[in-house]
Amino acid sequence: MVSRVFIDGAVGTTGLEIRERLAARADLEIVQLADRDRKDPRARAGALNEADVVLLCLPDEAAREAVTLIENPAVRVIDASTAHRVADGWAYGFPELEPGQRAKIAAARFVANPGCYPTGFLALVRPLVRTGMIPPDFPLTTNAVSGYSGGGKAMIEEFENRSSPAYVETVVRTYALSLAHKHVSEMHIRSGINHPPVFAPNVGRFYRGMIVEVPLQLWALPGKPTAATVHQAIENAYRGEKLIEVAPLGDLTLKSLDAEMLKNTNGMKLYVFGNDKYGHARLVAVLDNLGKGASGAAVQNLNIMLGLPETTGLV
Repeated sequence: MVSRVFIDGAVGTTGLEIRERLAARADLEIVQLADRDRKDPRARAGALNEADVVLLCLPDEAAREAVTLIENPAVRVIDASTAHRVADGWAYGFPELEPGQRAKIAAARFVANPGCYPTGFLALVRPLVRTGMIPPDFPLTTNAVSGYSGGGKAMIEEFENRSSPAYVETVVRTYALSLAHKHVSEMHIRSGINHPPVFAPNVGRFYRGMIVEVPLQLWALPGKPTAATVHQAIENAYRGEKLIEVAPLGDLTLKSLDAEMLKNTNGMKLYVFGNDKYGHARLVAVLDNLGKGASGAAVQNLNIMLGLPETTGLV
């Protein structure tokens, strides 16, 4: 059976990447609007209501509007924006995050794709909160750096278009200095902690790739767990997963981690580094912000919703 898929916002960074991943698949029919019809309300509404699955690759308000245009109850939706990630009635599209999450996604009409930064943070933190190793009241911080493609067309122009008045020579810059980044509520609610984490994101002069880190003061946790205990809990959570790999504990052959090491892939690799003398650990996730952090995750959710092997077209 061939399923009809409409990507609303297919000309944006995430939409283009999704279309690229789906282009060669014979099990899908990609519904496309001509350029002249993309902003025609009637043509767009028609495409939204005639698809089996709609993927929304739009700004938040436009994504919310698109949902209101869908009147056909048989249409299912994957939203890649921030609009519905903590909304009632939406399944959270991180299949590996919780036991039973795949079944929720498979049965859902509405699925919210995770954010790129939250994907790394939650992959590291959620197993530790779920098992009680990190108490819900424990204060958490996460530091991260992403390639500039994470900022979409506007940021890509800043870093690449020398003729643009917005062009910058910046090597790395930190931002979200108001401590109110739009991903914070997603990290807070989906991790199960009681207080929003302190989030310190950065963008670097590279196109795609991402490192997300959670430092832990192990001595301050109940029972003073070791890095090995933390690593075991994370390893147990993702054993057998095809798109998430947990590296051996404290791989001493590594002197550094490269944010681009998983670029152009759809997977994520998790690391635990520790110093038991000080009672410290660094939990690190490496992923492609456009792969497992966006488009790859959307395709994974699409496969699950259609009852297909979830890595179809991804590995």
